[in-house]
Amino acid sequence: MKFLIGLLTLIVVIVGVLVFLNLPWPGLFVILVALGLWMALTRRGQQTASVAAVGISTITQRLGSSAVIVVGIAGVVAVLVAMLAMAQGYADTLRRTGSADTVIVMRGASASEVSSVLTHDNALVIEQAPGVAKDDAGKPIVSPELVVAANLPVRNSKNPDDFGSVQLRGIGDEAWKLRTNAKIIAGRKFEPGKYELVAGKGAQANFAGLEPGREIKLGSQTWTVVGIFSSGDALDSEVWADAQVVGNTYRRGSSVTTVFARLADASAFDQFKTALTTDPRLQVDVDTTVNYFSKQSEGTSKIITIIGIVVGAIMAIGAVFGALNTMFAAVATRAREIATLRAIGFRGLPVVVAIMLETMLLALVGGILGGLLAWLIFNGYTASTLAAGSTGQLTFEFHVAPSVLWTGIKWALAIGFIGGLYPALRAARLPVTTALREL
Repeated sequence: MKFLIGLLTLIVVIVGVLVFLNLPWPGLFVILVALGLWMALTRRGQQTASVAAVGISTITQRLGSSAVIVVGIAGVVAVLVAMLAMAQGYADTLRRTGSADTVIVMRGASASEVSSVLTHDNALVIEQAPGVAKDDAGKPIVSPELVVAANLPVRNSKNPDDFGSVQLRGIGDEAWKLRTNAKIIAGRKFEPGKYELVAGKGAQANFAGLEPGREIKLGSQTWTVVGIFSSGDALDSEVWADAQVVGNTYRRGSSVTTVFARLADASAFDQFKTALTTDPRLQVDVDTTVNYFSKQSEGTSKIITIIGIVVGAIMAIGAVFGALNTMFAAVATRAREIATLRAIGFRGLPVVVAIMLETMLLALVGGILGGLLAWLIFNGYTASTLAAGSTGQLTFEFHVAPSVLWTGIKWALAIGFIGGLYPALRAARLPVTTALREL
């Protein structure tokens, strides 16, 4: 019977913790308000406040054992927040690459830009589709582009044969009009018809030889790096050159991989998409750039998040056992005090809640400390992905967003809840006469 009760308690605890970990901050606020009202307006709540005050006031006398909980939980939260900040930064970088009023058109069923092929005639049809914005001269703001995977030596590698994959994007003047956020920060733009290129600042940080004035080999040709650009998004990890020159170098002729276009406004997307997907001359997929690049981030972000949760869960188990040992010891040293409170009329519930509040307070301190540590070390830290398949390396910054910190705090409180629950239940169930004889 005791086994079944224990198993049922464990299941309820696990379900409760899972619900809590998915709780938005307004939900926690409601719980805190309800707890505060209960402690202020009810007799048992007032007893809880009294017992909790006594326990919290003695924490300074138990700094060593209390530090075990704080440091253990801080480590869990720091690692978890760092991993989630990596996933957040990666996703944010790709989301910034798109907008609701720009669209991307690729060949139907293409998984990425490099696997798509569109003819020159396809690009002309797309350019005339309804809903496309026009510049001051009345020309559609459309950018046919050719993306290929190229290899460059990795910066700061001890192995001279260590090459990484970078996306080489062939563009025309229209690309600069479409992406007004892309600015030359060093050197100049490439000249059409020449073997010149500009590198994103992220690509420059990852690969050797991308300083203005340097020459590099891409494909079968030698190119001159003439400038560095910054766009503040995933395109920072690319190198750009003249589309026709890139096509000749990689034997693509006049074909392109992608056509980007700016819409008159976001509401024109449906009209634009319908016109292209129903045109018998085309077989294309159409999407907004914000949606396309957000989808590109989903797989990697999920993998990073899962890894972070698994690692965090393994560390959390250790932190829970540390909290259990500490609180069992604290309850044992306070057995006579708890028994006295029980003898003068304090019920079991106030004792349970008071001990759990004490543990969760220590957990909260650990969570805040771990979150602060992760923010100081990782927020804004620059990293890059490994090249995978036909895609190049992507440079991004860790982003310790408020939502990431909130997740870390919830994990800390959940660990504190579990770590304090069983010692609290033991204290509440211990017979008064037994407790008085223990010391």
